Amino acid sequence: MPLYLGRFKYSAEAMKAMVDNPQDRGAAAAQAAESLGCKLHGLWWGLGDHDGVFILEAPDNVSVVALAMAVGASGQISTETTLLLEMDEAQEAMRRAARVKFHAPS
Repeated sequence: MPLYLGRFKYSAEAMKAMVDNPQDRGAAAAQAAESLGCKLHGLWWGLGDHDGVFILEAPDNVSVVALAMAVGASGQISTETTLLLEMDEAQEAMRRAARVKFHAPS
């Protein structure tokens, strides 16, 4: 199954709720993912523009979008998700790119 790298950011309201009541949101995220046939491989807090990152395995892009919609509909968290290619897929893309006829603007 394809892997996805996700980045998330909590709303100020969600952050306040977690400060008032510290909790492991990984369990809730894993349960939501599993309801769509996905598997959460990990969820990590981070520094920077996003509050954290996750790695998700999903049967298809539609499941990933459905999960993002369900989570985003809460209004408490926003996500950005990137499909990750295995190295053999990336190499196949390279081979296909070599066959493309493209003329850049001049």
